[in-house]
Amino acid sequence: MDKELERRGHRFCRYADDCNIYVQSKAAGERVLRSVTRFLEEVLHLRVNREKSAVAFVEDRKFLGHRLLRGGRLGIAPKSLERAKDRIREITRRNRGVGLDRMITELNSFLTGWVTYFRHAACRHHLKDLDGWARRKLRCARMKQCKRTKPLVDFLLRQGVPHASAWVTALSGKGWWRLSGSPAAHQAMVQPWFDSLGLVNLAQRHATLQA
Repeated sequence: MDKELERRGHRFCRYADDCNIYVQSKAAGERVLRSVTRFLEEVLHLRVNREKSAVAFVEDRKFLGHRLLRGGRLGIAPKSLERAKDRIREITRRNRGVGLDRMITELNSFLTGWVTYFRHAACRHHLKDLDGWARRKLRCARMKQCKRTKPLVDFLLRQGVPHASAWVTALSGKGWWRLSGSPAAHQAMVQPWFDSLGLVNLAQRHATLQA
């Protein structure tokens, strides 16, 4: 297959049985898709998965979790980001019955490998957003572990939140997710606090990997 594509002068990338072919127009893409499908099935006697095969703009297709951006840069495919968020949700689930230290250990194990895989992608904005979202998930889990008003107030006070703000937050009646986005929660659990607990910072680690 590779030799046939080279003979035709196509630009392509392939890994195992996944292949992306790059052409200059949608019409050319549709023509190449029909031709390559015919070659694979009639000459090589292979089956083409028509559900996964498509003609689309480069930015709309993914390859090994990545997508190509304008100018030829690598980015992270949206589905890869969603799968990462699903894994973070699973690890930081509030009713797991595990401590924050264990959640962070499991998060670090996943996030370190994940960001290393995408070390060549241009994704600084996405990583900053994911960092903030993961910290909020942990804030939510930590606040829920307090269970009742007084333990929550005591925790916030220990973290330097003013007395009045701590009580207003604890007595607000809002759900744990909304509380995790409150000013008191951010003041109590700032980024340096998470750094002291050893939480991986995706944006910083990615920058280090690219240096």
